[in-house]
Amino acid sequence: MDANAADYGVLMTTTADKSDAQTIAKSLLAEKLAACVQFMPIESYYNWKGAVANDAEILLLIKTKKVLFDDVIRAIKAIHPYETPEIVALPFTAGFAGYFGWIDAVTR
Repeated sequence: MDANAADYGVLMTTTADKSDAQTIAKSLLAEKLAACVQFMPIESYYNWKGAVANDAEILLLIKTKKVLFDDVIRAIKAIHPYETPEIVALPFTAGFAGYFGWIDAVTR
């Protein structure tokens, strides 16, 4: 286990389409709040306003430093079109030190 792994992590959010995902990713990268943002198409089932909903969404995996989590959350909330966007963060528990060094080099 890398002793520094807990200083880094991934945030997740979902969008309705690739265009919204690209807008968020480009903004986070331009502001140096993220080192990498990956997209995956997913299908979500969830409770919303008293009914079960089902939508195709894009899941964003945002790799960054843990110290930037609050700034990333604020940045996503400022531009996300959802009324209540999913924005959750998970710290890393282990990983390659070289990858963490790269995150340091390309983020604030």
